Amino acid sequence: MTLSQRAASPVSISIVIPVLNEALGLPVLLARLADAIAEWPHDRLEIIMVDGGSTDDTLALAQSQVDQLISSSPGRARQQNAGAAVAKHDLLFFLHADSVVPEDFLTQLDDAWSSGAQWGRFDIGFDSLQWRYRLLAWLMNWRSRLTSICTGDQGLFIRRDLFARLGGFADMPLMEDIEISRRLRRQHAPCCIHGPLLTSNRRWREQGFITTVLFMWSLRWRYFFGASPQKLVALYYPGRHVEGE
Repeated sequence: MTLSQRAASPVSISIVIPVLNEALGLPVLLARLADAIAEWPHDRLEIIMVDGGSTDDTLALAQSQVDQLISSSPGRARQQNAGAAVAKHDLLFFLHADSVVPEDFLTQLDDAWSSGAQWGRFDIGFDSLQWRYRLLAWLMNWRSRLTSICTGDQGLFIRRDLFARLGGFADMPLMEDIEISRRLRRQHAPCCIHGPLLTSNRRWREQGFITTVLFMWSLRWRYFFGASPQKLVALYYPGRHVEGE
């Protein structure tokens, strides 16, 4: 599809990126975004970065690279809701700061929009070619297709009017992506884009592959059986103060 043909597409996209002390990895994401959006009509795209109180160089790095740089109280749910509140375009794309988008991610989102998709996510991949990370990504994507539950690491996209009707993300410190997926799937089946959207393997590398896999599974099972997100976030971010505890 040529640029002139794509300019006639009705899709317009607001990319919402919640950040908190992301200076180490943020330049990678910003560089990839800059390359990917270079030929996209600027009036159909905006990048909104929502800072949760960074104390490193995150704000300085992002200042000239995004369309809106706003602040909110910390927590992905709150930050993403704050970004959505100021978004002006029809499709909200929630992107984590340690993600690397595929070069054609805008084309893939446009295709999903044109197909009538109401919400969805990308297949995930890891920034490692080791077989165990490829297997883990395959299992995560398979589970997502089976359950229609999507995670923030997969790059959630939602039509803005649907997001507004559902009231956005629930105000919870963890599992906000799981919670909104449950509400969304009752309305529409998700669109699963092949992507892939790459995410960092840093946690798995630093804390041990098997240990981290089991830890992530245990968090999901605890949440499924009724554990409080406030309790779970204390395990996920040890030492961080969580409002409402």
